[in-house]
Amino acid sequence: MGKLNDKAVAAAKPGEKDYKLADGDGLHLLVKTNGSKLWRLKYRIVGKEKLLSFGQYPVVSLKNAREWALEARKLLAAGLDPMQVKKEVKSAAIASASAPAEVLETVEAIAREWFEKFSSQWVDSHASKIIRRLERDLFPHFKGVGINTVKPIELLAVLRRVEARGALETAHRLLQNCGQIWRYAVATGRAEYDITLSLRGALPPAKETHLGAITEPSEIGNLLRNIDEYKGSEVVRHALKLAPLVFVRPGELRQSKWEEFDLAEKLWTIPAGRMKAKRLHVVPLSDQVVAVLQELRKVYESEYLFPSPQSATRCLSDNGILSAIRRMGYTSEEMTGHGFRAMASTNLEQLGYDTRLIELQLAHVDQDQVRAAYKRETHLLRLEERKKMMQHWADYLAGLCAGAVVLPFKKSG
Repeated sequence: MGKLNDKAVAAAKPGEKDYKLADGDGLHLLVKTNGSKLWRLKYRIVGKEKLLSFGQYPVVSLKNAREWALEARKLLAAGLDPMQVKKEVKSAAIASASAPAEVLETVEAIAREWFEKFSSQWVDSHASKIIRRLERDLFPHFKGVGINTVKPIELLAVLRRVEARGALETAHRLLQNCGQIWRYAVATGRAEYDITLSLRGALPPAKETHLGAITEPSEIGNLLRNIDEYKGSEVVRHALKLAPLVFVRPGELRQSKWEEFDLAEKLWTIPAGRMKAKRLHVVPLSDQVVAVLQELRKVYESEYLFPSPQSATRCLSDNGILSAIRRMGYTSEEMTGHGFRAMASTNLEQLGYDTRLIELQLAHVDQDQVRAAYKRETHLLRLEERKKMMQHWADYLAGLCAGAVVLPFKKSG
């Protein structure tokens, strides 16, 4: 926290000479003899002292000045000169000022056009992440800027701002989205070339991260017993009991509705709109899953299997399962909601199952399988084999939960 407060800044009066009111870490308010109050940040880079201006009070508040100073210090920590980054970002707007209004196709306009054209092919959660990323990290820096006027160095400056806040993976994803946008602009005659081609290798490689997953049989048994003994929300406990048995994506589980289940046929059909690949997907239900569902039916009155505690008309939030895993004592490096998929994939392969069959149940449909199926629906591929595998998997988990020494089983039939 700085030394200044809003009252002190507002009360500062001009003197016979200019003077400074320090807020800390180089940020200060310069009070001029004419009464104007200017925010400045003094910093050093490569041994040279520099002064960065943030604007005039009260247009720029103390809070704003502190936020901008923090952002500048993050750039410094990343080895970037905040003054140079500021110049590079603004230069795009200056370059576009002379462009005729009638021919100016802005970055934001083209990006939104691209998004509208292709977002229907993505699941809602993926589409939402992309548009939020563009609205937060791209559009504000290219307000009114023609897409054909942007230079690679200017886009790099924007990417470096994202990198500087410690979001390197987001910077890489933004660069990937920009490549898609610029290639679309080229294809539709609004840009001459894809400027992102010049930025290959400009960002440091993103650190490879793996979602936490428990795969050792003994540790799986401990996790299952912890789930059985979980003392939190009952709706969350039921979701946790189903997660390892069906190993679908967390969103597919949370948003599941009773109308999707056929307990007589022991099948769960997930609509294409909720699937990442926008394809219908079928999950065979083991006896253990059916038992949990029958128990659930008696407890909750909602179209959702896992209604929100706040309203039965909404499903459980995306943080519900993850928070429960944390309360059970597992860190993000040890276990996540997605970890149940890796748990099943790793162990089913070790237990003798065909990797293509496992991938099919994970909804990672191999193109060779699709071609081989000819006129069959992809969600029904090898369904009888998957039914047997899912029941074997449930029986195996039951043995681990009971603490039995369970040897790798071989697929039957």
